[in-house]
Parts: sequence; structure tokens; C-alpha cells
Amino acid sequence: MRHALRPAICLALLMGSSGMAAANQCGGDLATFLVGVKAEAVAAGTPAAIADQALAGAAIDQKVLSRDRAQGVFKQTFLEFSQRTVSQSRLDIGKKKLQQYADVFARAEQEYGVAPGVIAAFWAMETDFGAVQGDFNTRNALVTLAHDCRRPELFRPQLLALIKMVEHGDLEPATNTGAWAGEIGQVQMLPRDIIEFGVDGDGDNHVNVKGSSRDAILTAAKFIQHLGFRRGEPWIQEVTIPEDLPFEKTGLGSTMTAGDWFGLGVEPRDGNRNHGGLQASLVLPQGRKGPAFITYPNFDIYLKWNQSFIYTTSAAYFATRLTGAPVYQKGNPEQGLNDDQMRALQTRLQALGHDVGKIDGILGSGTRTAVQKEQQRLGMPADAWPTPALLQRL
Repeated sequence: MRHALRPAICLALLMGSSGMAAANQCGGDLATFLVGVKAEAVAAGTPAAIADQALAGAAIDQKVLSRDRAQGVFKQTFLEFSQRTVSQSRLDIGKKKLQQYADVFARAEQEYGVAPGVIAAFWAMETDFGAVQGDFNTRNALVTLAHDCRRPELFRPQLLALIKMVEHGDLEPATNTGAWAGEIGQVQMLPRDIIEFGVDGDGDNHVNVKGSSRDAILTAAKFIQHLGFRRGEPWIQEVTIPEDLPFEKTGLGSTMTAGDWFGLGVEPRDGNRNHGGLQASLVLPQGRKGPAFITYPNFDIYLKWNQSFIYTTSAAYFATRLTGAPVYQKGNPEQGLNDDQMRALQTRLQALGHDVGKIDGILGSGTRTAVQKEQQRLGMPADAWPTPALLQRL
């Protein structure tokens, strides 16, 4: 599910102004395109025979292009999505995995500072602990997306990294399968990240994030450390809130500390106020009458992993459940908007001068920000949750 790729350096900068000019960098004849990819891999030090092995039989996968064109962002609410993904069955399996690989998780925490529950939650959310890793041929998926001229600057470097994995003996190009966008393994990582952060956890001199849980756990830990995870600090904490809270201060990006929020009457459900000095935001996924959470600096790693607010909040909550937190209080959220109503709201917000991005019926960050500003302007509780009442007022 982690399809929000981090921006890559422009391909022209990677290749120089002249070195590969003769080969098409995207589009056109596939064979000519692959000649250029091979030449770039060889120029980077890969033996020609390995590049040939990696690219032999490569083909365009039309199903990959269909997925790329059709990919959407979650339209489910936080309660809907989190209750489906953070199931009791997954929690039970997660706790067993934490026990089964206790030595590996302990090593991950000691060497990389990442809490076991954080890794295990991603492991569950991405592939059900390795059970569902995707059935797209990884080489063909990356060839398809690199050849397609929509985002070649993102996917060509991933294809070159896959060739490096073949060179290292860590991937069989003809048979390796994964997600449609090229993610591989039990925690769904892209080839460049596997090359850079891969850890051999079982001592076989290979990084096998697909077949080795030990490799996958430690590689995920090193990658999460790279994303900025801070050792020993929380990531999210469920709270209860007073009715007279200044809701216009809620939302990601707050400049307040957790102690500031506590001073306003926000109460941690677990009673832990030990991190009051940390920067903290108060997030209300379904408004002031639904679940409420304080997010700490470590929550940023979730947003770097996946840009969907619903996914990241659910994954962060999942990690707290694996570390002993209780089930959240669902509350009684106000009725939200259906797809047509959300599109109508976005259209109206856009007409009022707000940047909501595409009119797509999705409650993304731009729409949430605009909703909160309009709620404040209209004298409504500015909790960023769009309701029929707000739509009517607008």
C-alpha cells in the first residue's frame, strides 16, 4: 500500500547531458529503451551479462498501467478503515510475531532505535505479515512504469536498483513478484531502499525481504530510522478533549507542545504525561465528537511512509495497540458527507479561493485545511470535519 514514492533527482541530472542521449529515456520502442537502461547500468559498474540477465524477457504489463491510472486515495473514514485493518485477528497474530521474533525486534530497537510495535504494525498493514505480497512481476512492473512517460524520473532509478539486486544475487528477475508499483517483500519496499537499507538478518549473505522475516524486520527498522524515527519517543497517543477546546489550533503542523494541550484540558487516556515537552499536534480524524489523538514528532515517519492521513493514523494507532494501548473511544462523530456532497463542498471551497486540489470527493489535507478555515470564519467549531451543516452554510 505504500505507493507514495519519494521524489527522485531529475533523470537528466543523473545521466548527464550527453551520455545516454541516443537511447530513449521513456516511451518509444521498448527494445531501444532497454538498451539505454542496460547502458546506464553498465556505466554504473554492473557487468553487462548481469544487466542482460535482469532485462531478458522484460515486457510491458498493461495491468500495471491500469493500476497506475486508477489508483485512488482512501475514501473510507478513519473509523471504517481502522476497524477493518486493526482487527483482533491481526492483533493476535502481531503479538505472536513479536514473541516469535523477539530477538530480531530487540536487535532492531537496539541498533536502530525503532520500537517493535512500529515495525510489526507496518508488517501487518502492508502484507498481513508476509501473507499477501503482490503477484505482479517486479521487473516487468518497473520496466512498464519507467518506460511510461508519466513518471520516468521516479521509476527508472528503481529499475536500475533492481538490476543491482540481481547483481547481488538477491532477486530472480523472471519470477520475483510484488506490488504493481514495484514494492517488494513483507514490508513492501522499493529496490533503491532495499539496496541502501537492506540488512542480512539471518546470516546467509543475502537480503531477502520477500522470504526472510528476519531480513524484512531489520531492513524496515533501518529504513524507519532513516525516515527520522527518534529513539524512545512516542508517535501517537489517544486523548480525551474538552468541549471548549480552541479547535482552530488542531490539525497537523501545530507549534504547541503536548504540555500546552494538557494545559487546555486535553487528557491522555493512558495517563502518561511524561512527554509534555515534545512538539505535538492534536488530530481529530472525524471531528471533535470522534476519536482524538496527540501526534508527536515520530508521527512524521508515518507521513513519509504513506501520504494518506487515514492510513498513517491507523498504522500509528495499530502500533500503540501492539504495545498495550486500549481500544480507542469511538465517540459519536457527526454525520459526514457522501461522495457527491464532498465534491459539491470542494467545488464551493474552490470557488471561495481555497486550494483543495482535484475535485475528487476525497477528504485530503487541502480540503481539511479549507474546511477548518471556513468553519472558523462561520463561527463553527473548527475541527476540520465536513458535515452537511457546513455544506448548507456555504
